[in-house]
Amino acid sequence: MVVLAIESDPMAYINHNFEFMVVGYACMVSVAPREAKILVYTWMKAGVCVLAEEVAFDQKRTLRVSFDTASSSLSFLSGGGTTAKVYLSCIEMALSDIYASHPYFKTRLVLQKRDSKRTVVGAAAAALDLIKNAEVLAILGPETSMQASFIVSLGDEAHVPILSFSASTPYLSSLWSPYFFRITQTDSYQVKAISGIVQNFGWRQVVPIYVDNMYGEGIIPFLIDALQEVDAHVPYRSVIPPSATDDQILKELYKLMIMQTRVFIVHMKSNLCSKLFAKVKEIGMMSKGYVWILTDGISNRLNSMDSSVITSMEGVLGIQTFIPRTTKLEEFKLRWKGKFQHDNPTIIDVELDVYSLQAYDAAFALALSIENVGIIANSEIHKGASFNSTDIDTYKVSQNGPKLAEALSITRFRGIAGDFKLVEGQLQSSTLTIVNVKDEGEKPVAFWTPGNQMVETLSDSTNTCFLSTNSKCNIGPINWPGNSLSVPRGWEIPTNSKKLKIGIPVRIDFTEFVKITEDPKTGRMDVTGFCIDVFNAALEVLPYALPYEFIPFANPDGTRAGNYNDLVYQVYLGNFDAVVGDLTIRANRSLYVDFTMPYTESGVVMVVPIIDTTRKNACVFLKPLTWDLWLTTFCFFLFTGFVVWVLEHRINEDFRGPPSHQFGTSVWFSFSTMVFSHKENVVSNLARFVMIIWVFVVLILTQSYTANLASLLTVQQLKPTVADIKDLLRKGDNVGYSKNAYVYGLLKEVGFNDSNLKGFRTMEELDFEALSKGSANGGIAAFVDETPTMKLFIAKYCSKYTMIGPIFKTEGFGFVFPKRSPLIPDVSQAILNMTEGQKMMDIESKWFKKESNCQSSSQLGSSNSLGLDSFWGLFLIAGVASIFALIIFVASFLYENGNILMDPDSEAFLPERIGVLFKIFNQKT
Repeated sequence: MVVLAIESDPMAYINHNFEFMVVGYACMVSVAPREAKILVYTWMKAGVCVLAEEVAFDQKRTLRVSFDTASSSLSFLSGGGTTAKVYLSCIEMALSDIYASHPYFKTRLVLQKRDSKRTVVGAAAAALDLIKNAEVLAILGPETSMQASFIVSLGDEAHVPILSFSASTPYLSSLWSPYFFRITQTDSYQVKAISGIVQNFGWRQVVPIYVDNMYGEGIIPFLIDALQEVDAHVPYRSVIPPSATDDQILKELYKLMIMQTRVFIVHMKSNLCSKLFAKVKEIGMMSKGYVWILTDGISNRLNSMDSSVITSMEGVLGIQTFIPRTTKLEEFKLRWKGKFQHDNPTIIDVELDVYSLQAYDAAFALALSIENVGIIANSEIHKGASFNSTDIDTYKVSQNGPKLAEALSITRFRGIAGDFKLVEGQLQSSTLTIVNVKDEGEKPVAFWTPGNQMVETLSDSTNTCFLSTNSKCNIGPINWPGNSLSVPRGWEIPTNSKKLKIGIPVRIDFTEFVKITEDPKTGRMDVTGFCIDVFNAALEVLPYALPYEFIPFANPDGTRAGNYNDLVYQVYLGNFDAVVGDLTIRANRSLYVDFTMPYTESGVVMVVPIIDTTRKNACVFLKPLTWDLWLTTFCFFLFTGFVVWVLEHRINEDFRGPPSHQFGTSVWFSFSTMVFSHKENVVSNLARFVMIIWVFVVLILTQSYTANLASLLTVQQLKPTVADIKDLLRKGDNVGYSKNAYVYGLLKEVGFNDSNLKGFRTMEELDFEALSKGSANGGIAAFVDETPTMKLFIAKYCSKYTMIGPIFKTEGFGFVFPKRSPLIPDVSQAILNMTEGQKMMDIESKWFKKESNCQSSSQLGSSNSLGLDSFWGLFLIAGVASIFALIIFVASFLYENGNILMDPDSEAFLPERIGVLFKIFNQKT
């Protein structure tokens, strides 16, 4: 029995706790509010205080306390320093607040503190000591991911819950321990927000700068995957050692300066970040055009950084965990400020960060969970009974661990850091704040919600922007590095770097595309050609200068160093920064490089000789009209003659007489209208109506025939000798192709044998030795190549050859750049702007000049015959008019003689009555 004397009125200590030592063991008394009772707590081996008895005040104000011997308590594992003191003060305030607001709780938690010495080994030793010797119920606060990765395994074996409010590496999630609880956001959660920013501003390349340890490397796979989803590439990874010196940092930064990429994502601890940005500012990498994005591990601690560090980071973007600003939070900050200054008078200008608030909620949740499950006093020994703190494989297994872990998983409350809810040991996803660092501090510019959407303000749902719709969000305004308000394009051509090395092909044929000449006196190289002019014109459209130099892809003796595939592969190897020339966009090439949009027509065509077919056909007079039009005209002549005969037979002597005479007269009358030489007169008004329509049709037909026949007889008619590549394959004719071109493979795929394929280099060789001879004389029947090349050939020999096709589909010529080069979108846009204007037409006219005697393409191989589709309307009118006249005539005739058919007294059959009507029709009236 121990006597504790309270020197003053106990009611003055309402909601106060008193700790004291008795024979080396701690004990606590708590004065209940508005109650004349003192609550007495004693320690149990499980590490918590339990209510021993309630004692009323006596007149001597003396409390008699009896207690059992105590053992361990809740532990807090920290690395020392100011940050650890901040975390510890928040945890102590959490325990004080929960027991002050719940004075009748039957359990009390007391901290046992251990210093991890900021090392993994120190943290592991401290945790082992707490689990084995202190027999703690739970461990709070392995600060780093490296420490947590080892301690989680110890807690899993001993069934001791491990609660971390600052270890954020995604690797810890793979441990799958039911006793590990992360009271913070995992780093993998923020990568969607980062990739959303990159996508929103259209940046195509990003370089991550991260610390070389588990914390830094843990986010990289998730970050790269998220960037790839928005078509952003990571050309380089900058790794900084945890204890990097200034020289090491400068060496890495200088390496980044000579790269084109200007978008950097920084992921490291705040102390290393401070050193990094001091050097970034020093060497000028915080100037206009640069983009810096901070992960939440840095952004969440911005308020605890020195003002000089904030100044060096002005203009960067950061990802922060969103903490709702509530009255409860503001009141807590005021109380914490007073307590911390009282406990640490020598430490000034310290602010709470997100992890401090999460430490408060973690301790609060642990106290609630312990009260809910109750505590079992004894434990079982695991793997022996040794209590030597150096024995790793011998420690006690907590019987309270499973129940406590389950209680933590279902604990829900509204904490000062937001809603507290654990899902599979992980704090539920929360909103992220995108901040812009300015001289006066960070300023929120947008928010990222768990639904993968960006909003300008959380209270206005109308400003929600879903980046998956490819629309840009209008966030900001943002003060970028260099005090710029314009969005950086994310890449630059470094001023201190060499010119872009542009590879060009060496051609001995079709030099109009690329021609290399060298002054023998000065040795100066001059590069001209269609492709060169297009490239230069595209660069003129760019809003920035692009220094470059042309380098021929040639051997030391000046000959070609390889084919076009070899030239393209040099870009993949890094020997060239780009390639300009007559290079076709091909699927196999796009595996290694990227192309701009095409700047020429697409397709592979066939060039064949043409022959003149004028006046070499005895039936040329039939060509003005097609056969279907000839047949339709003939039928209408007969039909019109028949209609006129029906209408005139009873009243006109010219259409009477013997049947042969009537037939001849009708046919003669109808065909004679073709030259308007008919002598027979028509008497019936219906016949006159039919003839007016028919004469008009005949007039149109004869005039069209005359005009088309004159054209056929006077204008030169050129026809290709071959109309389809299948005809060449069927006949076994020889086909030519350009040497070192991919067209050879296409022809082989179609089915041509090597014996029928001949390669050529120059246009003169192709003309004199190939096409002019023909396949039968050892030449070729056709030459197959790309459209731009053949346009150049036809421009010179248009009077002898013509193009057929395209026979194969290709994408045209394009400029070659490395994979995901930031220049591709700008150069492609410049090509598009140029091709839509007059500039491209001027360049083509310069290099593809046609001979003055070239025929129009409409005269080559196409038929000039007039078809029925041009006159079916006229025939329809004539036919309707004739049928209408026949209907009127028949109706009138039956009206006059209908009694013959309808006479009821007649005994004649219907065929006999119809015969009578025909006799009447044959009689002259």
